[in-house]
Amino acid sequence: MTRLTPADLEAARDRLVPDVVADGLSVLFCGINPGLMTAATGHHFARPGNRFWPVLHLSGFTPRLMKPSEQDELLSFGLGITNVVARATARADELSAEEYREGGRLLAEKVERLRPRWLAVVGVTAYRAAFDDRKARVGPQERTIGSSRVWALPNPSGLNAHWTAATMAEEFGRLRTAAQTP
Repeated sequence: MTRLTPADLEAARDRLVPDVVADGLSVLFCGINPGLMTAATGHHFARPGNRFWPVLHLSGFTPRLMKPSEQDELLSFGLGITNVVARATARADELSAEEYREGGRLLAEKVERLRPRWLAVVGVTAYRAAFDDRKARVGPQERTIGSSRVWALPNPSGLNAHWTAATMAEEFGRLRTAAQTP
């Protein structure tokens, strides 16, 4: 990986990270918002300490550990990635409540258009903020968006010490099983 300077990361604040999406996916994973490393590289969950890619593999969604630069290969597995909020920040706590609500509205429109079987919001706190559901817990939600079911997953950020890679992989695995069930 190319080493990025602080100036590279700061310049990334103004970059949009393209979604990895297609119609009718099995699971559309939805991060909170792009971090600066993600915005600088254009690859989702690109920060080295982020556990998304290892957990995706450990849970059986991918046959091997993938690199963020291989994100487009997810489509061949019926998987995609988007974000609640498009704006890149150093930390998710830089986002406003209004950005989360507007992001939830735009995400719902995207999900209605793309019709994934499952929307998996990667971060239950982001799910709560985006959809004004303060009581949501990790797992399947009552809410549907069009024909799409919704699952709130733990945040794979290295800052989320409450969940280990192994316990996250168990929860991702529960989603994988549900997504494969007719």
